[in-house]
Amino acid sequence: MTAVRQITKDNAYDAVAPDDFEAMMDTGRYNRRSSAFDKIISATHDLFWDPMDKRYIDYSEPFDIENEMLIDPQLVPELRLACFEALPEKEKVRFVNETARWMMSAILHGEQGALNLSASLCHILLDPGAQEYAANQAREEARHVTAFAKYVQARWSKPLPCGETLSGLLSEMVNAKEVYKKIVGMQLLVEGLAMGTFATFFNTARDPLLVKLCQLAMTDEAFHHKFGKIWADRTIPKLSQDERDIIEDWAASVFQTLLFNLVNPEQKKLIYADFGLDWREVQAQMLEAVTDDERREGMKDAANIFRVLIKTLLKAGIITDRTRAFYAVYVDMEELKNEDDRMVGDDIAEQGIDFLKTVNFAKKNPMASVAAD
Repeated sequence: MTAVRQITKDNAYDAVAPDDFEAMMDTGRYNRRSSAFDKIISATHDLFWDPMDKRYIDYSEPFDIENEMLIDPQLVPELRLACFEALPEKEKVRFVNETARWMMSAILHGEQGALNLSASLCHILLDPGAQEYAANQAREEARHVTAFAKYVQARWSKPLPCGETLSGLLSEMVNAKEVYKKIVGMQLLVEGLAMGTFATFFNTARDPLLVKLCQLAMTDEAFHHKFGKIWADRTIPKLSQDERDIIEDWAASVFQTLLFNLVNPEQKKLIYADFGLDWREVQAQMLEAVTDDERREGMKDAANIFRVLIKTLLKAGIITDRTRAFYAVYVDMEELKNEDDRMVGDDIAEQGIDFLKTVNFAKKNPMASVAAD
């Protein structure tokens, strides 16, 4: 760890090497507990949900996956390409649903990455409060792994492999020794990506089970995002110019990788092959059909995942004049700057929290549900 440059400006995020367990047993450490995360930790009791309990979500809900599109076909740009227009209608339905399977599999792999990363934070964070928060998030991410695995199993039996781009990024973040890479990468970027994705599915998915699952996941993700925001508020203003540049450049490189590779046809070549198509042909047609103008138009939507990521970085103070022009190619930066700090999906998450409070209250007070009946 001594060879790693830790950019830590607040004791709540101070870290040691993952194999330095002796530091965890330092007697003075136990009394140096930050209260910064107490509200988030305490809220866990009200926000509990169990993917194995039908009172929260019922995976036996049917869906005619052979004849109905599970998600909005507007989310599947390939349908506009000549090589897909020739497909019979039922094959188009199958392709949309296989694309949904690819998306759900990516979410499942992302949740697994978040679980491992949260657990890795427990090994390096010195502050007992931050460590407790990380352990709490690990529990919630484990719940998401179970929940999305059950959904994929219910609709397709098993998930698809993780795409190379997402797999590489998740591995880098989980294995990183630098705290800033873990927090900027997972708590801000990947969690921001998840909030945008879940909000899109909540608003447009045609499978009620998927809508419900996304809302339940968002009740947790909104708080995970706050952990990263606390880090940004306590860290970014105290950085030297050199330190700021390191974090800003790394965030921009991750964003660029996600923007140009996350949904790149090469990542979906397994699906295309199942329909007798070469991913290179799809990519060539996609390059002609999808322009930067279209990307910019798409990013006007508040739930657009890349717009959410840019707003996340901007509000965290990780975008300055050095990199502003790079993001301004796609979004109106002044418009984003003038928006409030609420993130897309916050309202959806709050509605989900109200539902959880009702269910959890009834569980603790069985007579309340009898009276309501």
